[in-house]
Amino acid sequence: MSEEQDAPMIHVSAPNAKAFAEGILTANGVPPANAAIVAHCLVAADLRGVDTHGINRLPSYMSRIRQGVLDPVAEPTLHQVTPVVAQVDAHNAFGFVAAHMGMRSACDMAKTYGIGMVSVKHSNHFGMSAWLVQQAIDEGMMSLVFTNSSPALPVWGGREKLMGVSPIACGAPAGKVEPFILDMAPSVAARGKIHKAQRRGEKIPMDWALDSEGRRTDDPTAALEGVMLPMGGSKGSALSIMMDVFSGVLSGSAFAGHVTGPYDPSKPADVGHFLVAIKPDLFMGLEEFKERMDYLYQRVVGCERMAGVERIYFPGEIEQLAEEKRRAEGIPFVEAEVLTLDAEAERVGARKLKVMDGR
Repeated sequence: MSEEQDAPMIHVSAPNAKAFAEGILTANGVPPANAAIVAHCLVAADLRGVDTHGINRLPSYMSRIRQGVLDPVAEPTLHQVTPVVAQVDAHNAFGFVAAHMGMRSACDMAKTYGIGMVSVKHSNHFGMSAWLVQQAIDEGMMSLVFTNSSPALPVWGGREKLMGVSPIACGAPAGKVEPFILDMAPSVAARGKIHKAQRRGEKIPMDWALDSEGRRTDDPTAALEGVMLPMGGSKGSALSIMMDVFSGVLSGSAFAGHVTGPYDPSKPADVGHFLVAIKPDLFMGLEEFKERMDYLYQRVVGCERMAGVERIYFPGEIEQLAEEKRRAEGIPFVEAEVLTLDAEAERVGARKLKVMDGR
């Protein structure tokens, strides 16, 4: 169902959403510069229509701060390993802050040496991967973005939660058309979509997850007690293992099912990330590269369509169109989401969410 069919929507402008998020974060002890990074990334997700990774995540992040398993004042540190390889120790800071530092370092190395690789350890959830891809594109770079996450998927043939719903993302700049941005989870659907359905009192498609008894379910609560289903069967399972190899095993962070979940207050998450930036004009001139990307775009969106398809989109294009719309019309929330966010503001004496719609 569309947003309009689900429930009446309350709209918030991107600047107001960012100001609200920064207020919540700084009131919980996050340094202003780091709060600005986190808020920017959360609002970027809301603008792109990735509501599962937007400012609605704030209450869960703040809960982890109060529980003492996420350090709001920690500052990640960077260790240069070789001229093209570095490692960031997040020291249990926000994943947004650690990954931002890592991608900035990767891009700086790539500008000089053609490629830069950064492994990040002892981190936390960094939200939507596309913001990191965009950070690299803004620097004129291609990129690969990997992370692992807490157990949610069974390996193919298993029934227990072992692998994370860990996104794989990559991107490349273009010339006159929108850049290529791929950001996808190895599951049929992102786990955040189930949390969103639970929050909004909606059902989920029957092919997204199994309940605790191993049966398909459309109940988001039952799904969260069970397991997500990998996309493409064994192929999605293998991709989730790949994320664990590059993000967990390689970094020295938790892996093999030992990343702590976002609602487990027993210990820090210990998430690992792996970031690569690549200079796009290594093998040809930059303008030729961009022209080739533009040609690829035109070939993809202009190819013959299957029956019933009105338009073919390039990866990332739907989200770009959503961003254009939401920048103009505001980010949509249901009333329950606004009330939850306002309650978080009241808890720390921060300003409530300033909404549009005459309210």
